[in-house]
This record gives sequence, structure tokens and C-alpha cells, in this order.
Amino acid sequence: MRKVPFSVKFKYKFDSFVSRGTVPMISGLGIFTLVVVVLFAGVLMLIGLHPDHDEGFGIWQSFWVNMIHMLDPGTVGQHEDNWPFMIFMMFVTIIGLVVVSTLIGLVSSGILDKIETLRKGRSFVIEKDHLLILGWSSKIFTIISEICIANENQKNGKIVILADKDKVEMEDEIRDKVGSTGNTSVICRTGNPIDVHDLHIANPFDTKSIIILDKDNENSDSQIIKTIVAIVTNPYRRNAPYHITAEMEDKRNFDVGKMVGKDEVELILSDEIISRIMVQTSRQSGLSVVYIELMDFGGDEIYFMPEPSLEGKTFREVLFAYEDSAIMGIQSADDTVQVNPPMDTIFKPGDRVIGITEDDDTLIPNAPEKFDILEGNIVYTEPESQHSEGILIVGWNNRAQYIIKELDYYVPAGSSVKVVSKFEDAHKVIKKLQKKVVNITLDFEVMDTTDRDTLNDMHLDSYDYIILLCYQNYYPIQEADAQTLITLLHLRNFTELYGAKYKIVSEMLDIRNRQLADITSADDFIVSDKLVSLLMSQVSENKFLMRVFEDLFDAEGSEIYIKSAREYVRVGIPLNFYTVLESAARKNEVAIGYRIIEEAKIADKGYGVYVNPKKSETFVLGEEDMIIVLSED
Repeated sequence: MRKVPFSVKFKYKFDSFVSRGTVPMISGLGIFTLVVVVLFAGVLMLIGLHPDHDEGFGIWQSFWVNMIHMLDPGTVGQHEDNWPFMIFMMFVTIIGLVVVSTLIGLVSSGILDKIETLRKGRSFVIEKDHLLILGWSSKIFTIISEICIANENQKNGKIVILADKDKVEMEDEIRDKVGSTGNTSVICRTGNPIDVHDLHIANPFDTKSIIILDKDNENSDSQIIKTIVAIVTNPYRRNAPYHITAEMEDKRNFDVGKMVGKDEVELILSDEIISRIMVQTSRQSGLSVVYIELMDFGGDEIYFMPEPSLEGKTFREVLFAYEDSAIMGIQSADDTVQVNPPMDTIFKPGDRVIGITEDDDTLIPNAPEKFDILEGNIVYTEPESQHSEGILIVGWNNRAQYIIKELDYYVPAGSSVKVVSKFEDAHKVIKKLQKKVVNITLDFEVMDTTDRDTLNDMHLDSYDYIILLCYQNYYPIQEADAQTLITLLHLRNFTELYGAKYKIVSEMLDIRNRQLADITSADDFIVSDKLVSLLMSQVSENKFLMRVFEDLFDAEGSEIYIKSAREYVRVGIPLNFYTVLESAARKNEVAIGYRIIEEAKIADKGYGVYVNPKKSETFVLGEEDMIIVLSED
């Protein structure tokens, strides 16, 4: 074996020592300084040097003098009458300058290293009852904004974000796109959510709830499932169940996610839910405004509240017990949720009221003991008979097939759906769907959906409503939205030129592009990312809200309908909402609001939609105005 020179060994040992970091280096420098001081103190005594007029100069005095000169260069000027001693001390001082300079450099380097470490976002989060967001996507900004609004009545709300992204970049984007977060602190950490060690940094063990975001790529579902596994199978997991909310795109992965997360996870099938909302809102103008009102934290939201004073009463009596809240249903003691249950359902001990109200502390039975139900204003008419409908779907993406299936549930027999797209590949899916649909006839045609002349030749006035989809599978998000916006501008312009009455529901992937679309005066837009973000925010606050929205979005349960006011009350005369509520209850429906058609194009007035009005206030409904109800059909 070749002999290693001492210089090489020394260099290797020194490199190893330096690589250990700032604290060991400072410790080593301290030991070096102590050794040098002791050595020079001994040399000073051996050669007999000492300050003038100090005959009792001993070893401890020598140690002190050497240490002071090494650490304080200015001390050398205090011995001007003793040149041998001054020269010796000058040498000690020069070594001291090197030591002190090195110490300052090490301390500065250590502080900079610590700052850099903090910038990397790798320190453990010492928080409790915080919302933990795992992953990063465009949805995060809406979620943060909504949670901050929800936390306005709390002293110190906390949001912790763990994503595979630079901490400073995350903070800058949040500051730029969300702005002030009020009394909610947002803490960012850098790490991979599926890595158990990185997950530990964000402290999932003490969370109030957890939201898992997709990564906007083809394997997002698999990444979400891995993240759920990393949380629930963590060897250091807590005993109490987690409250996890996650988004899934592919229905085939839903069962796997539930199998892994069990009752600890609420999975949102984004494509399916957005498709259902688009179908419902395409058939009822203004419904999207109602859904956004219920999903965001800016106005009235859905809350659950126990109310012992109502025990033994029927659901019908519960409806009229609230002046400032619109009751939707009952959560039973076994946690099952009933939206618009039968009117004779008894409110039992342990049940909770499900209501639309301003905040959780306003869901209280505060109706006056006596209120006026204007019996003379109540009318009963048979619902208008349904006729076959014509639907045009412009554009194509993965949601289109879900939309067609949902339309088949809702529309009367004999209805027709025509799909036009720039791309031929949709034809294969259409052929398969043609064999499955029952109530509709389905056609497909390849067209340039952004060409004005092509659109103008399509006899648009023959359709009852138009569903406008983004080319999400074919273009980047901004280009897909630009294509949609061009088509939308043409369609709205046609309505102005020709007075066509068809409704338009359009899909925008980026919430920022909705502001551009609003110039068309359309009151119904479905912004996919925003709706999913709002729903995830709501479910993260209360997991049982998922049962409510599942019922509202399902064709089999009670949904939100916007029906003609003439089916419930006499129009053109003053009335209160207790009267509307009574008329709807006689039809086994729950009235939750109304819509003034004259305000349908005024954004500042919510496009004329009023959810949860104060029941005793007087208002007048016109011939074209509508009542918003929960009904099975």
C-alpha cells in the first residue's frame, strides 16, 4: 500500500473538518485560540518579558495579557516604553487579527447559510389546527382566498403549503395573486408530498384538515393516491382520523382512492361534477350564480347546526323557524344527510339543521312568533308541460361524454344533441354514445368553431341552449380559453343582432379569462378550476358538505331548480318570502330564493339572483321573475 504523505493526510483531515459546518469550525477556532494563548503565555514567562513597572507579573497575568492582545488589536498601543514586550505583543496581535477576522467570516457565513436554509423552506412547522395544502396548481389561489374569508372570525388562522416548488417563488405568487390574507398566516415549505420525510416537515399530525391538489398532468390521480397513502400509513400518524379532501379526474381511480383513505378522505370527481353542473346550468339561466353563491365564503354558505329547541317538530315547521336562514335539509344523528326530506320528517335528538346563512353563528331559529302568510297570494298551477329540446355542444374535451350522459337523464324524450368540433377524433366517442343514450338523438360534425360565417350558417336560433367547451385536450390552457372566448363573442353578438333567445353556458379553464368573458353580458359561466377550488374549500371546512353537493348534483336526488314565479304566487303585488316558502312547501319543495329578470345582466346585483332573502321583507315579483327551489323535478 502506497504511503500517504503527511501534508496530504493533513489536507484531507482539514477538508473533512471544514465540511462539518459553521459551528464545528467556530469551536475549532476557539480551541486553536486557547492553545495559542497558553503557548504564548508560557513563552512570555520563559523569556522574562513583562510590562514595565509590573514586577509581580505571573502566569495568569501573562495568559490574560496574551488573550486581550489577541482579541483586541487596540491594546498593543498601551506599552509604548517597552520595545521588546511591544514587539512580542505585536506578533500576538497579528495572529489575533487573523483569528478575529476568521471568526467574523465564519459567523457571517453561518448566518447566511441559516437564511438560505430558511429560504429553502425545510424547517419543521410547529402549528396546530392548521389547513395543510399538499401540491401546487392554479386552484391554490382561489382556495387560499376562500379559506382566508372563512377565517375572518378567527384570531389566528393558519394555512401551511407543502409543494415541490421554491419557497420564495410560492410566497411571491401568493402575494401577487391573492394579496392580503388578513388574519390568516400562510406558511410555505418545499418538499415532495409523497415523500414521508418531506411530509413530516408540514406537520400533518396536528392539522384541522388537508387538501391534496393535482399537478395538472396525466398522472395526477396516481400522485394523489400516493400522497393519501403517505399520510394514512405513516408510522407516526395520529390516532384521530384525518380530514382529507382530494380531487380525482378519472372515475376508475375513485375506488382505489377510497380504498386507501376510507372514511378519512373525501374525493371530488372533478370532470363528473363540472359536467353535471354545466348540464344543470345550461338548462336554467342563473343557476351557476346560485352554485357559486353557495360554494364561496363571500356571501351566504351552507352550515350544519344542532338545535335542541326544534326537537320533535316536523321539517315543515323547521323551515318557518328561521327568519334570516334558508333551511335545506337535515343531518341525522348517524351522519346521513337528507336534502329536502318529506315535510313530515321529524327533527330528532342529535339531528342537525342544514341551512344557508351568512355565518355559523347566524343559523339560529329567530322567526317571529307570528308572521304573515298571504294566503290570497298563493296559487297552484300545474308545471308547464315539457317539450323536446335542441342542444348544441361546441368544442370537445374529456368532459363532453359526461355532459352528454347527463343530458340524457334530464331532457325529455325526442330531444336532440349536436356536437361540432374542430377535431375528427371526437367522432369515435360519439358513435359509442349513440348506442347508449335513450332520450336524445346524437349527431356530430367537424367544423371550424371559431369561424364567424360557419357559426352563422348553423341556424343557432333552432337550439334551446348552447354548451361551449374548451379544447383542453388539444391546446395549452390560454390558447384553449382564447378559442372559447372568440366563439363566445360571436355567439353573443348573434343574440344582439338577431334577438335569438338561446342560452349559453361556457367553460373557462383560467379564472382570469372569465373577466374577459364578462364583457359579453353573459350571466352563466362555468370556470372549472374555480368551481372545483370552491368545492374543495367548502368540503375542507366540513366533510359532510360533500353529501349535500352530491345530492344537489345528482339527477336522482333533490336539485336546485329556477321555476316561474307564477307557479307559486300571484305576481305584480307585494308579498313576503314566508308566503313563497308556504307555496313551495305545499308542493314538497323548499324555496331558497328568487331571481329578478330585469337585473339578469347586472353583475353588481348578482345577475338578479337573491339567495336566502329575509323572509319578512316585502318585495314584488314580475311576470318573468323566478323562484329558486329545491325539488326532485
